[in-house]
Amino acid sequence: MAEPLKLATRADRGNTESVELIGRSAIVSRVKEFVRRAASLDAFVLITGEAGCAVDSVARELHARSGAASGPFVHVECGSGDPGRLERALFGLPPDGVVSDLETAASDSRIVGARGGVLFLQDVVDLPASVQARLARVTRDGQVRVDGRIVETSVRFIASAPVSVDAEVEGHRFRADLHRRLSAIRIDLPPLRDRLEDVPAVATRLLADLCAARGLSPRTFTHASLALIGALTWPGNIKELRDALDRVLVESRAEAVQVEDLLPALRLQRTSAAFAPAGSLREARTRFEREYIASVLQHHDWHMADAAQTLGIQRPNLYRKARQLGIPLTRAVE
Repeated sequence: MAEPLKLATRADRGNTESVELIGRSAIVSRVKEFVRRAASLDAFVLITGEAGCAVDSVARELHARSGAASGPFVHVECGSGDPGRLERALFGLPPDGVVSDLETAASDSRIVGARGGVLFLQDVVDLPASVQARLARVTRDGQVRVDGRIVETSVRFIASAPVSVDAEVEGHRFRADLHRRLSAIRIDLPPLRDRLEDVPAVATRLLADLCAARGLSPRTFTHASLALIGALTWPGNIKELRDALDRVLVESRAEAVQVEDLLPALRLQRTSAAFAPAGSLREARTRFEREYIASVLQHHDWHMADAAQTLGIQRPNLYRKARQLGIPLTRAVE
């Protein structure tokens, strides 16, 4: 069974930017600025994103930029572990059955342990109804009773939820009052497919992180391999991209990641037909270049100068490449 409870101290935190905030696209720039503003406030935060988004890295970014950065960061994965264990971890004690104005908690509970810092509830909608009810009281009152004493929680709650969280509330599977309090500030993370121009930078950061985690010397991407990564939509978002790069590091010891290193690690059946495994490697690379250059041209409405800048080549070279690959340029605009 996966370990649902994680406690991070100051020594565990790095100073690098959240991988979800890497890039210069307009959409991620807006999210980045929103995160920076939210970090300076004391309000609770709800982070939403598709499966595979690195919500935990954004929560850590909020903590690191906040006035409580010197306090603990306590991470609870609400979607793993049995409900009883989650309740014991959060509160340390079962409900005492005594009619009281305040919720009770043990001194070794995660809620008390997060005092002065952040309690990050990942996949909060997966909490059982009984735990949601107890958590709703804590977020409402800001106090708990510990060993008969009233204690201020002094905790900033940051939670994550799927993009369908509103439907969960409407369907009465997630408490409306708890949702309202946790979403005082809401940060919606865009999927990678909505910011494809950021994917090469995200991949470069992930590769560096993975190399460091494995104790490997730094690796780089060839231009072609990075272009291939940037051409895919990554429906599993950052997790899928990270897993693919991790497989590359397991299989290859080359200093530069080549296209031929990437192809076995990619789930090609989930991409467009242009990347279906057929023919030789040379033929596959030719198909990829044709489809990728055509998509860049279409993205720039066939303005050759803009497309050449995106591709990192000179405009005359783009004309020559397009002719070689049989890409019609009748719609080109000068």
